[in-house]
Amino acid sequence: MFGIVHYEVFLIAGIILNLTPGSDTIYILSRSISQGRGAGIYSVFGISSGIAVHTLLAALGLSVILAQSALAFSVVKIAGALYLGYLGMTNLLAKNNTLVSLTGSVMSHRDIYLQGLLTNVLNPKVALFFLSFLPQFIDSQNSYGIVPFIFLGVTFLTTGTLWCLLLVFFSAGVTEFLRQNRKAAYMMNKTCGAIYLFLGIKLLSVER
Repeated sequence: MFGIVHYEVFLIAGIILNLTPGSDTIYILSRSISQGRGAGIYSVFGISSGIAVHTLLAALGLSVILAQSALAFSVVKIAGALYLGYLGMTNLLAKNNTLVSLTGSVMSHRDIYLQGLLTNVLNPKVALFFLSFLPQFIDSQNSYGIVPFIFLGVTFLTTGTLWCLLLVFFSAGVTEFLRQNRKAAYMMNKTCGAIYLFLGIKLLSVER
């Protein structure tokens, strides 16, 4: 089918990988908890757009640059780690007891979307994942060009988006009280900040 082999294996593996928590999950949860369901949905749109970018780059072969160039990989890795560090410090240094918005006030949906996009695009692990994972399910005699890459990427994007939307509806619903509880908000800010910093440090240790 479109130069794809073992599609069902890819589907199952993709779903399992989508369920594995990472910086994307933390970002979506933090936005859903701090500003509610609408903000969470826009964060999902941002993350999903990042996946679309990685899919396109892998299809066009541009992700090879990250795999082959130590300098390019290091630049993207450091940029991603610094960005996660920025998110972490913003939460940790928040002086009020309301769930933090990175602009100091309620974030616009546009800002939430763009931050979700950057969180995903600036993670070189995602680019290398697409470069190494997708080709395993493409027929060596493929005659469809970039079509199988796009199809597999859209599949991964669809399952991931559905899972993230479930996270949004669940977390925004059960944690609504946090937006009214000053002590709980304070603890949540610190927890999210510490997790972001941990993920940034972990990203710095990633090797090609």
